[in-house]
Formats: sequence, structure tokens, C-alpha cells
Amino acid sequence: QVQLVESGGGLVQPGGSLRLSCAASGFAFSIYWMNWVRQAPGKGLEWVSSINRGGSTNYADSVKGRFTISGRFTISGGDAKNTVYLQMNSLKPEDTALYYCSAYDYWGQGTQVTVSS
Repeated sequence: QVQLVESGGGLVQPGGSLRLSCAASGFAFSIYWMNWVRQAPGKGLEWVSSINRGGSTNYADSVKGRFTISGRFTISGGDAKNTVYLQMNSLKPEDTALYYCSAYDYWGQGTQVTVSS
């Protein structure tokens, strides 16, 4: 059974940092891309960042230079988990959102990030 589990969210002051983690397991094939997507209160989904098995990364303009994605991809099968991280620095109130990890059509339950003084 495919599972993506996010963690690391919380309340932080503007200018602060948080590190989100996502553990993905249960895939019958080797994952090639993993993504972070967020949804701010009352708004639609916004893609944040992606990383592939080769280490290539992409960022939305709104987070470029402040967020860093990293990850560890495993070969399919077994109990090993694919893991992706999102290091978020210089956080702004507009970064407040529910942050989701996704791979293909699979999504985690999200972890809440609130940036407020």
C-alpha cells in the first residue's frame, strides 16, 4: 500500500526556518520525481518544488533562494522508504499553508506551516 507521510510543520516567526520531511513507501516501481505542493487558506494548490532521482531540482519563483529540496530515492520493493526534505529559510507570512508531499498521483495528508509573529 502506497503511503506518503509528511512531518516537520509548525508555527514559526517571520524570518525563521523549518525543515519538512516526507517518507514515501509501498511503490511497486522506482519513484523518479517527488514534489512539494502547498495550499494556503482559501486558495488553490501551488506547486513549490520538485526533485528527481538524479538530483535535479526545480523551484517556484516564490520560494527560489529561500527553500531547498533534497531527497533520497530507493530501488522499488523492500521496506526502504524514499525520503524527501524541504528546508525552508527566511519564512514569510505568505508561506503559511498546508504543505503536501506527492509522487505521481499519490499524496500525503499534509503538514501545516504557519508563519506569524
